[in-house]
Amino acid sequence: MKKNCFTAIIFSLALLNTFYAHAQQISTDNLKKHISYLSSDELKGRGTGTDDELKAAQYIAQQFEHLKLIPKGEKGSYIQAYEFTEPQNPHAVADSGGKKNTLRNVIGYLDNQAKYTIIIGGHYDHLGMGHDGNSLEANPAGKIHNGADDNASGTAGVIELARYYATNPIKEKYNFLFICFSGEELGLYGSKLYCEKPVLPLSEVNMMINMDMIGRLEPKTKKLMVYGVGTAPQFVDMIAGIKSAMDVLTDSSGVGPSDQTSFYLKDIPVLHFFTGQHSDYHKPSDDFDKINYDGEKEVLEYMIRLIDEVEKQPKLKFLKTRSSKSDTPSFKVTLGIMPDYMFSGVGVHVDGVTDGKPAHKAGLQKGDVIVKLGDHKVNDMQAYMKALSEFKKGDTTTVKVIRDNNVVESKVTF
Repeated sequence: MKKNCFTAIIFSLALLNTFYAHAQQISTDNLKKHISYLSSDELKGRGTGTDDELKAAQYIAQQFEHLKLIPKGEKGSYIQAYEFTEPQNPHAVADSGGKKNTLRNVIGYLDNQAKYTIIIGGHYDHLGMGHDGNSLEANPAGKIHNGADDNASGTAGVIELARYYATNPIKEKYNFLFICFSGEELGLYGSKLYCEKPVLPLSEVNMMINMDMIGRLEPKTKKLMVYGVGTAPQFVDMIAGIKSAMDVLTDSSGVGPSDQTSFYLKDIPVLHFFTGQHSDYHKPSDDFDKINYDGEKEVLEYMIRLIDEVEKQPKLKFLKTRSSKSDTPSFKVTLGIMPDYMFSGVGVHVDGVTDGKPAHKAGLQKGDVIVKLGDHKVNDMQAYMKALSEFKKGDTTTVKVIRDNNVVESKVTF
């Protein structure tokens, strides 16, 4: 009898372990399904306030409903709509500056009856048909900018983490608020407006995790960038303690060109995940077949391990980091390159060159490392931006790069 009882217990534990393991898998099939739809031609680039973006919002809401998340939008829905005035953009094909538009955040809540909540978010809007002036394509108007990496990848990550935690048989020690933001490409409008009218008191938010472009983990280098590690005293040690096959690079600043900034400015600890810039950024060629789905799975699993570490801590204490106003120079010209933000050497590594821009006309190439601009040494991104701030439109100077271990110098006109 004892032997049978013991056998039954072992069998039950085996079933339970199988159940836990099955429930806690990140699915690449789900990621492919979400990204392929959100970045399909059917949605025409998910331009802010368009009917096509509304289709994307409804798709996300359907996923949240299927997971039985609590709707936190208007009138019992998952969609929270805001009216906003579109900013002027001098580079837009047909500028709509001053025009009233509607953006829609999609919000679902997992209530674990906890005191504090972790927000997991990412923007789902993109550049639409290339009329808003943000495209890096030479002649963008009328071309569908599908935005598979930017940011269908992050949106799919939000949905998949929502599924992971909603189906987890072990209740987490925090509640979760999952938000897919609109209006990021026009200036973080969705996250800014949410922070002005939050559905939960911001004092009850433990931290905010943002995903923007997490779909292009480079298989050879496997570099993952995590911004915001200086916004809570525990983050640096937590990240150092997580073993990973990825090369995890960190930046302390809570301020950056994505939605975590809105929460940081409300004194909330933030982390922003990013797998790097690429030559398809803000171009019609950012398509779903270029996504590294296994790589995105690895990134999401890393976030889960990080959240596990957060759960071992008391409520995180917010820390201020360096200010973007004091650290980032203002400049009126652009060279027209895509910097490699993962580069750790001296200079600025060119990850892409935009057709028709000054760098392209000067003969710069992907793979070049800019080490001098005019009389200014370029040791890093900060020095590069400071150098740019010294020039105005029409100025001509020299740019010095390292190419295949050789020094190449060219004239460039802004």
